[in-house]
Amino acid sequence: MSQDYSFISDWVAPNSKVLDLGCGDGSLLLNLQQRHNILGYGLEIDPDSINQCIRHGVNVIEQDLNQGLTNFADGSFDTVVMTQALQAMRYPHLVLDEMLRIGRECVITFPNFGYWRTRAYLNFRGRMPVTKQLAYQWYDTPNIHFFTYADFEVLCRERSINVLHRHCIAEHFPDTQLKSLWPNLFTQTAVYHLSRQ
Repeated sequence: MSQDYSFISDWVAPNSKVLDLGCGDGSLLLNLQQRHNILGYGLEIDPDSINQCIRHGVNVIEQDLNQGLTNFADGSFDTVVMTQALQAMRYPHLVLDEMLRIGRECVITFPNFGYWRTRAYLNFRGRMPVTKQLAYQWYDTPNIHFFTYADFEVLCRERSINVLHRHCIAEHFPDTQLKSLWPNLFTQTAVYHLSRQ
């Protein structure tokens, strides 16, 4: 299980109702079902991922997140999750508002585009970075909003979003030692647990 999944699992209550936006193959929901006996639903647009969800026995709905979440009533879920997809949304701030409308809490993970290795790649090579976290070329990437840890912090303040927990994920030295001092520079993946204030 990836590091961001372990934090998510810690923040999801047993026997709760969870919606996973852009659920991929359903592995997160499957893990939460097995560990916490949650009632989970996933939203996904990719046909191959939907088929994998079905094979895993995960409840999945085919839906384009950019079309909104108006088919869900206020407070329909205990937790709404979105891992590694907010940067691919047309209007990420509106998606975040919708997540907190239909869920009491939400969990977001995203790649930090302010990470020092990403900055260095662009600075020294003069090309958009291709890394483990950013595995696409500039012309085929699903990422359309390149934001940083600091940008997300400002967005939460501006929209009166309460940060319940945050974790900075880094894999290598010196990042693992320095991420708590300078999270915008040394965080590879940011994980946030949010609610409305």
